[in-house]
Amino acid sequence: QGQVLIVLPPDAEDDASQKTVLECLRVLRFLPGAHVYLALRMSFSGLQRHQLSFWASHAQALGVPILATQDVLYHEPARRPLQDVLTCVREHCCIFEAGWLLEPNAERHLRSPSEISRFFKALPNVLKVSLEILERCQFSLDELRYEYPDEPVPEGLTPQQYLETITWSGAQKRYPKGIPARVRSSLEDELVLIAELEYAAYFLTVYDIVDWARRQSILCQGRGSAANSAVCFCLGITSVDPESSKLLFARFLSRERREPPDIDVDFEHERREEVIQYIYGRYGRERAAIAATVICYRPRSAVRDVCKALGLSEDIAAALAGTVWGSWGKQINAAHIQGAGLESDNPLIRRALVLTQQLIGFPRHLSQHVGGFVLTRGPLVETVPIGNAAMAERSFIEWDKDDIDALGIMKVDVLALGMLSCIRGAFDLLRAHKGLRYELASLPVEDGATFDMICRADTIGVFQIESRAQMNMLPRLRPRCFYDLVIEVAIVRPGPIQGDMVHPYLRRRQGKETVRFPAPAPEHGTSDELEQILGRTLGVPLFQEQAMQIAIDAADFSPDEANGLRRAMATFRKVGTIPLYEAKMVEGMVKRGYELDFAKRCFEQIKGFGEYGFPESHAASFALLVYVSAWIKCHHPDVFCAALLNAQPMGFYAPAQIVRDARAHGVVVYPPDVNASDWHSTLEAHPTRSDGTLTVRLGLRQIEGLRQEDALRITAARGEGYRTVAELARRAGLTRATLERLASADAFGSFGLDRREALWAARGLSDEIVQGPDLLADLALGEPLGEQQVAPASGLPEMPLAEHVVQDYQTTRLSLKAHPMTFLRDRYQRKGMLSLAEVALAKDGRKLCVAGVVLVRQRPGSAKGVCFITLEDESGIANLVIWPKVMEQYRSVIMGARILQVEGRVQRAEGITHIVANQLFDRTDDLHFLREMFHDPSQDPLKHSLSPADEVIRPIPSGRAPNTGHPRSARIINIMGSVD
Repeated sequence: QGQVLIVLPPDAEDDASQKTVLECLRVLRFLPGAHVYLALRMSFSGLQRHQLSFWASHAQALGVPILATQDVLYHEPARRPLQDVLTCVREHCCIFEAGWLLEPNAERHLRSPSEISRFFKALPNVLKVSLEILERCQFSLDELRYEYPDEPVPEGLTPQQYLETITWSGAQKRYPKGIPARVRSSLEDELVLIAELEYAAYFLTVYDIVDWARRQSILCQGRGSAANSAVCFCLGITSVDPESSKLLFARFLSRERREPPDIDVDFEHERREEVIQYIYGRYGRERAAIAATVICYRPRSAVRDVCKALGLSEDIAAALAGTVWGSWGKQINAAHIQGAGLESDNPLIRRALVLTQQLIGFPRHLSQHVGGFVLTRGPLVETVPIGNAAMAERSFIEWDKDDIDALGIMKVDVLALGMLSCIRGAFDLLRAHKGLRYELASLPVEDGATFDMICRADTIGVFQIESRAQMNMLPRLRPRCFYDLVIEVAIVRPGPIQGDMVHPYLRRRQGKETVRFPAPAPEHGTSDELEQILGRTLGVPLFQEQAMQIAIDAADFSPDEANGLRRAMATFRKVGTIPLYEAKMVEGMVKRGYELDFAKRCFEQIKGFGEYGFPESHAASFALLVYVSAWIKCHHPDVFCAALLNAQPMGFYAPAQIVRDARAHGVVVYPPDVNASDWHSTLEAHPTRSDGTLTVRLGLRQIEGLRQEDALRITAARGEGYRTVAELARRAGLTRATLERLASADAFGSFGLDRREALWAARGLSDEIVQGPDLLADLALGEPLGEQQVAPASGLPEMPLAEHVVQDYQTTRLSLKAHPMTFLRDRYQRKGMLSLAEVALAKDGRKLCVAGVVLVRQRPGSAKGVCFITLEDESGIANLVIWPKVMEQYRSVIMGARILQVEGRVQRAEGITHIVANQLFDRTDDLHFLREMFHDPSQDPLKHSLSPADEVIRPIPSGRAPNTGHPRSARIINIMGSVD
């Protein structure tokens, strides 16, 4: 039918613009097969009759038909202010500067056909022309013919033949003593189905990527529904053994659904880019691209953009944004505005709140998916629109994950997981220092000591079960086998919690409630049909696969209907479609003889998955990493500490808590040092023990702001070691700023220098020794000093331990010398505050008062407004429970305090201790108390009472250089910023 080309004249009325449009029309109408049209809209500018007359006469002279268009920007006039705000956001200006960038009126909204006819009554055929073009637009997305690439396949083999060959070969490697009959049967069935659905090439692609990664020593693990597949296990895509699991393969691949499989593979987060570039290199950017994802406005980003557009200052925007809990809120509550120090009745602030509320949920920008690759046999551009990413050598398609799924386009998810980097690092350290070689699937199975540690909730740093909620669940659930970990991973989720599945399961597990499996009427099925589905979870549906199977077996759902239920339960989908299945499921179960009350309760539990329900296969994949990380921590805490620090940032806890926990497990930790540390944390032989015990040496990466290239220069030029700061500067080619950063981090301990002495030496070096400009010229230190001319520091005051701790946190985010709360303990004891270790010994119901550093604040959506906070002091950790009324009363304190004082009651149940808060006070200003200690070392509370674990830290020598740097008050205020 030829091309349809539509020209829309600009709003400008100048002669140059009009001539450009007319010339464009003259050229386009002579293109072979082209149908050229001129589109006109009503501008309501006061010149509309003149415009219509001008363009109508020229279009008629050129023989170009005219069509009508609305060219809308919003659906109703009331949205015009929001459109103005979005214009300011796009143009990076405020409303008072926008001028002609804004629309002159609020008329660009949707209109009815009768209104359009009235506007264009002088041109009666424009609507007819518009409808004719609409009728010609017959393209459907169903016409897209997606073709998956068929490589890599050896010559002479089909993809299916090659897949079968490597699958059976992998099965023999996985089961050297013989393939179990159940696994063999599963492999045969899966391979038949894969051949029927023609998905062999997809499995081969994933296998090729995983195989390449393993040859590069990149640890990887398939997650999600791939764990349901025996083929994926034998190909090495996942390490979850189908022999030990009873997962639903139909959740992964189904003959009835005929949907492409979805295999997600996690790679070490530090090396995933290597995998991405391998894919681009193998398929080329013309055939490989990453899917897009639509980033929508959340409250904080919305209020900041609105405030900027309205001309409000940055401090007002920050105050408004600070009233939002976390980054996933749904609104900005006007009641919190006054608490933020703003006038809630100010018209401009009220206007900002209204516009912010309208903007929340709007698409903000198009971003890259976390790792979903789309691969094609031919050029991508023939199937999807593509674009260049901001990062070099990357392309992305302009459709998101849901678009791809709807069109049946297969994608390969190349994801990043920090715990895999940690485990890889741990395996490398075990091999290098202890001669032990392990893989994900080769660790000792169901080790008793590991499960004992898990039952104690001694799981800081352990994958998935280190959160406050998980650590509270562990002593109650008491996992004793791998499948218990699968349940543990899945049960502490919004879905099971909101579906009231947690407490019934725990009661049945603890023997407090009888496990019953309702049965259908005899003529409708067997009495054990639900027991077969829910037996492993004691009659409580915890997983998506169970919900699907209940729908099929107990409610006579067709496979398509069960898949619709699965989609409605899909993680984070939140489209509210689950209730559409309620009547059918309840009626179907009642029809088959189940009691109405049971059918309703069953669906209510399933409905909980609408917010967040875990597939059993996903939980099994994660449970393997839970077990591996817990086993390493239990048996090799030194290795686990070093590997976890090297994989940062990840998890719930900052390096300070990771090191603290390792030392509590008997691990000796040394500070970073230019003569002993590499970039990463390393292991060293214990100085006094010969039983193979290792110590952890913190890496130079722990020093805030130190560049990796500088650290590598230090290690490369180190040889047998540096003796002076000047020698280090000269041999490693470091700038003065880098030397000062190392000195501030106390990294010159092997020189016999502490911070002040090292900083004095670094700042006294001549320009001929250090590289780069003299950054201290404005400090009037006098003439630069040569290597042998450093001024003596013996007459300078000693740096107190309190100041050491402050600077430790500033420079390395942790301190091996003391905890900041140590210096406040006497002060707090005089006020009747207990240490957190004393809380653990307190009786249930006791009133008490405590204080500590805030580590974690959580307010889960499933907790009905309850807030949870984890506090830390020098003696331990405690968990706070804050009920909604208390939360509202002390909201600003809870959200802003770095040191929190809490008055409340001890609540103890099933081995778990909480403090239920009644009153909370912000004690952050008490950090200023440390300043007083800076001038009186004799008041140092730890000077003569270091703990045994601290004895490995070298004593603080006497004789110090004068303290220089930023004002102490600024340093004190920021001391705990890294752990909040």
